[in-house]
Amino acid sequence: RAPRSPKMMENKVFLSFTFYSTILILKMYVVAIITGQVRLRKKAFANPEDALRNGGLQFCRQDPDVERCLRAHRNDMENIFPFLFLGAIYSLLDPSPTVARIHFLIFCVGRIIHTIAYLLRLRAPTRSVAYSVAQLPCFSMALQILLATTPYW
Repeated sequence: RAPRSPKMMENKVFLSFTFYSTILILKMYVVAIITGQVRLRKKAFANPEDALRNGGLQFCRQDPDVERCLRAHRNDMENIFPFLFLGAIYSLLDPSPTVARIHFLIFCVGRIIHTIAYLLRLRAPTRSVAYSVAQLPCFSMALQILLATTPYW
C-alpha cells in the first residue's frame, strides 16, 4: 500500500502555487548570482574585505550596473514576497484550479519579463507593462481574500 500524501499535497491549486513560487524563488537566486558576477567583472565591491581580496580598497565602490542588479532584486522582494502570502491564502479558498493557475502563471511570466527587461535595459515601457500585468492577479487574489474574509472581521 502506497503511503498517503499530506492533505495539502492533494490540493491542485496549492501544488500549482508551489510550482510557480519555486520558479520565482529560483529566479531571485539567479538575479543574486548575476549581481555577484557583475560585481566581480566590474570590480565594485560593497565591503572593504571583498575589495581587498580582489585588488584593493579602491574597488570598494558603487557601480551603475551593480546598482541596476540590486534594484531588480529589491523589486523582486517587494513584489514576490507579497505574492507568496496572497497565493498561499488564495489557495485555501478553494478557487477553480484553472483560474488559479492562470493567476499564478500571469504573475510568474510578468515577473520574469520584468527582470529580463530590467537587466537587459529593454526599451520602455516593457518593464512597466510587465510589472503592471503581474500586479493584476495579485489584486484579484487580494480582493477574493478580502471578500471571503469580510464576514469574519
